[in-house]
Amino acid sequence: MNYSFEYIDIILLAMIAGFIFLRLRGILGRRTGHEENLDASFPRDFPSKNVVENTNNSQTFDETAQKEFIKGAQIAYESIITSFAKGELNNISYLLDKKILDDFTEAVNQRKKDNYVSETTFIGVNSAVIKEHKDHASIIEVVVDFESEIISSVKDKDGKVVSGDTQKIKKVHDTWKFTKDKNSKNPNWLLVDTQI
Repeated sequence: MNYSFEYIDIILLAMIAGFIFLRLRGILGRRTGHEENLDASFPRDFPSKNVVENTNNSQTFDETAQKEFIKGAQIAYESIITSFAKGELNNISYLLDKKILDDFTEAVNQRKKDNYVSETTFIGVNSAVIKEHKDHASIIEVVVDFESEIISSVKDKDGKVVSGDTQKIKKVHDTWKFTKDKNSKNPNWLLVDTQI
């Protein structure tokens, strides 16, 4: 008789464990081996049903498309800032236009030449707003205003702070332009300008 109760307990526990597993997978998603690939967070294309014409013949996002794009843009923004600070440009090269990548590479190399070390703690994005959206024949351009909070400093080879502050949180305002080639098989959005 005891054996039957033990089997029932095992079956009930297995059912509960299965239910919890399915719920967690639904909430957290499944590991695919590409979790660090940030382009998955960007919309691969702008859904036409979420784009409306405005009076000057350009196109703009409705609320749904804006939220979708901004979510990915914020992830890319944080990743680009922190990877640049660490000098780890290989992690973000696929998100950067060639000119931006060259500029970042030059800055990182100069920092190494000067024996400087950049330290950045990314607190978070306070706001990210689409400032401008242009849909050309083959290129889509989106300009985003970011406001974030960051702790950043640059130290020399002796550990002395030469710029920034290791304790103070500062508000940073950035305007970045992203583009995407509609005819390209590459699904990534590229950062093409950080000083607009």
